[in-house]
Amino acid sequence: MHADDQNAQPDDAAVSPPADDGVAAVAEADGPIPPAQDALSSAGAEPAGRSGLFWRFALALIAIDQITKVMVRGAVPLFETRPLVPGFIDLVHVRNEGVAFGLLNTIDLPYKWVLTTALAVGALLGIAYYANYVRREERLARLGLSMILGGAIGNLLDRALQGYVLDFFDVYWGTWHFWAINVADASISIGAILVFADLLLVKPHASRSV
Repeated sequence: MHADDQNAQPDDAAVSPPADDGVAAVAEADGPIPPAQDALSSAGAEPAGRSGLFWRFALALIAIDQITKVMVRGAVPLFETRPLVPGFIDLVHVRNEGVAFGLLNTIDLPYKWVLTTALAVGALLGIAYYANYVRREERLARLGLSMILGGAIGNLLDRALQGYVLDFFDVYWGTWHFWAINVADASISIGAILVFADLLLVKPHASRSV
């Protein structure tokens, strides 16, 4: 056997770098690196951009509210009535220059629409503030807040553009009449019921101790 043959080394051993067994073992044990949002969640922090509202649902309610008001303006003259469900619901055309359920409607104040618009804006700010603290799993409260938001914006558009809110549902039983309402008012009322139901009836989600 020649000396050159004894000193020869395999090609693979000459060109292949040694494997870093320590790094490979750590990577295999830990698995893939989690995304940033998972890391924040595991640390107990909330991901950025969290919203407590169903925005598409709120926008749909605003659109329905405004469309129905346009339809009533064209179909029912001011202060006239059309039966919708005889003995229970009539379509009317009335103007509410006050706030919810006709409050401040009969009070004659200069620039009253400015006051009612400011109150509506304050209510919207309150909804936005509260929605910041609603968790994603609290779906009932999120749905209720979305309905309140959609209704509040629908009526705010009327106050800002017309100086009054158009109401057109006259719900009654015999000689008893409820306040005339619209789609926005109904959304606000149902949304408030859902929020209170979540607060009073649904178990609070306690955070688990680690």
